[in-house]
Amino acid sequence: MNARKRQLIFARLAAAIPEPATELHYSTSFELLVAVVLSAQATDKGVNKATAKLFPVANTPATILALGLEGLKTYIKTIGLFNSKAANIMTLCQQLLDRHDGQVPDTRGQLEALAGVGRKTANVMLNTAFGQPTIAVDTHIFRVANRTKLAVGKNVLEVEQKLDKWTPKAHKQAAHHLLILHGRYTCTARKPLCSQCVLADLCEYPEKLLKV
Repeated sequence: MNARKRQLIFARLAAAIPEPATELHYSTSFELLVAVVLSAQATDKGVNKATAKLFPVANTPATILALGLEGLKTYIKTIGLFNSKAANIMTLCQQLLDRHDGQVPDTRGQLEALAGVGRKTANVMLNTAFGQPTIAVDTHIFRVANRTKLAVGKNVLEVEQKLDKWTPKAHKQAAHHLLILHGRYTCTARKPLCSQCVLADLCEYPEKLLKV
């Protein structure tokens, strides 16, 4: 894998996915933050189903706090780990009111200081809500980066650091969603669709020919 090949990879992904964006449904940065916290070890589809009922009722820190912990749980009980997520969201809402006048902060340090917000969630927020060229490495990006040899790493931080270093500047803002969507729909975990992949001749996955 070299700089020329990486440039081609992102150029082709950009052409194949002209409007890369999160599949979580939200209308404010706070709604996005709640949705991302809920999405850990859960599908976007499942989160969207829950927030479609939650957000019309409560979509600010104050209104979610007004629901109470058990009230919040009734809206998100279909999502995995909903008990711990509900507790984190309640604490997070109070932190936003106490520290940030109810607004979602736009720096990594402030985001990661919130309950339930780790590096990946902070990166999603910085990229999607605030337009910063961060790359949040989830299971899809980790798989695509290692499988194609775009950025080989033993853990998500190593992959993130390599993608941050090597992703062409012109594609850095969109890279996060390009790689997630490619991993979700084409470079899937069990049976990657190599025969339909726009990167087939650039990918360095040693088993790809067996999957065509």
